[in-house]
Amino acid sequence: MGITFVRIALLVAVLFITSNLSIAVAHADNAKYKKSVENYTIPDVTLFNQDGKKVRLSSLTNSDVPVIVDFIYGTCTTICPVLSAGFVNIQKRLGTDSNKVRLISITIDPENDSPKVMKDYLKRYRAKPGWDFLTGSRADIDTVMKAFNAYIPDKMSHYPLNMIRMPKNGSWVRLFGLMSTKEFMHEYQLAADK
Repeated sequence: MGITFVRIALLVAVLFITSNLSIAVAHADNAKYKKSVENYTIPDVTLFNQDGKKVRLSSLTNSDVPVIVDFIYGTCTTICPVLSAGFVNIQKRLGTDSNKVRLISITIDPENDSPKVMKDYLKRYRAKPGWDFLTGSRADIDTVMKAFNAYIPDKMSHYPLNMIRMPKNGSWVRLFGLMSTKEFMHEYQLAADK
C-alpha cells in the first residue's frame, strides 16, 4: 500500500506541474503587445544613414506611405535581431510592393554605430532599399528618442518598440512588445489603410 500511495502522490504531482506548466505556456502565448495612437513632433535633426549620407529625420518620416521606426544598435544580440527580423519579414511579405513602406532603424549606440557598422548590419539581414539605419551625435539621438517617448539611457536596458506613422493623418501607432509576423503585418496594413 505504501508504494501505491507514493506512485499516486507522484502521479498527482506530475499532473499538477504539467497542468500549471501548460497554463503558463498558454498565458505566454496569449500575451499581447501594447498598442496606442500617439502624436509625435519629429525633431528637425540631421542624421547619417548607412551610406554616410546626411538625412533630415523630419523629411524622411514625412511620407505618403507608412513609416515604421525602431531603435536598435549594431552589436545587439537580444531584442534588435527580433525587431530587425520583423522588418525583413515585412519587406519579404510585400515583395515587389516593398516600396509601400519606409523602414527606419535609429541607433541607440551612436558612439559605436558608424555608417560602416550599420551597412554591415543591414547586409546581414539582406535589407532591401527602403530600410535605412541612422546615426548621429549623442545629443541628436537622445533628442529623437525623447521625441518618441522612447528614451533609453543605457543600451542594456533596451526594450521592443515599433512606431508606425499613418500617412493619411500623420499620427503614430505605438507598438510596445514583441509581435508575430502576422500581427506586425496586420498593424502595418491597418496603418496603410487609415
